[in-house]
Amino acid sequence: MATFAVILPAAGKSSRFRDPHFKKPFASLDNRAVWMHSAEKFLARDDVKQVILVIDDEDRDEFQARFAANVAILGVEVVSGGAERADSVLNALARVRADIDYVAVHDAARPCLAAEWIERVFEAARQSDAAILAIPVVGTLKRVGADKCIQETVRRDGLWEAQTPQVFRRQLLLDAYARRGTLAATDDAQLVEQLGHPVRVVPGSPINLKITTKEDLHLAAQALKALPKPRLFGPAHPFADDDHWR
Repeated sequence: MATFAVILPAAGKSSRFRDPHFKKPFASLDNRAVWMHSAEKFLARDDVKQVILVIDDEDRDEFQARFAANVAILGVEVVSGGAERADSVLNALARVRADIDYVAVHDAARPCLAAEWIERVFEAARQSDAAILAIPVVGTLKRVGADKCIQETVRRDGLWEAQTPQVFRRQLLLDAYARRGTLAATDDAQLVEQLGHPVRVVPGSPINLKITTKEDLHLAAQALKALPKPRLFGPAHPFADDDHWR
């Protein structure tokens, strides 16, 4: 059986979330932290042997105070992030065990993930060494100038919005990061594309939303109701009550 490690970047500044107490991965959603929803989706799988959460050093004391018991129970490793997202992923890659075959990178703030989507993108990565979830762009796209006026309407033919998980053969992802250079990549697939290696697109879902603003929490709460919950402990667990996240 192929083995997988999962990296959950959660070291961003959450500047658009605008909460004085929590960054978005640590906010409460359905009585547990957002990052825990994301982690549990993978911990429920037998082929996932390692889950690594990346946090900002400035959050470490607060994170330990709130989540140390949860991290211990779930068996999640916590590493320090870097200046940019790619730096954070690279820090986590250095901790991936040598016996791991594939690495999945999934936004910690993307908690509404169905098991069947994970299975599809994992299988595509097993077949092609590189695969991501994505959805086709359906809206009308406008390129807008600094004056907030439309410059042109952009054709959406063949355009897809990348999601996560993004899954790669471990050595391929290591090679992609080794050759990153000055590329300011906004996702991991872009670095693999730079190598000239094809990346397969697996249809995802709009439900697989990334929480960016506090309003997104309300959407995510509704989306979770439509998904099965692979919880590793029940609501009676002392760390599952809502007061723990306040």
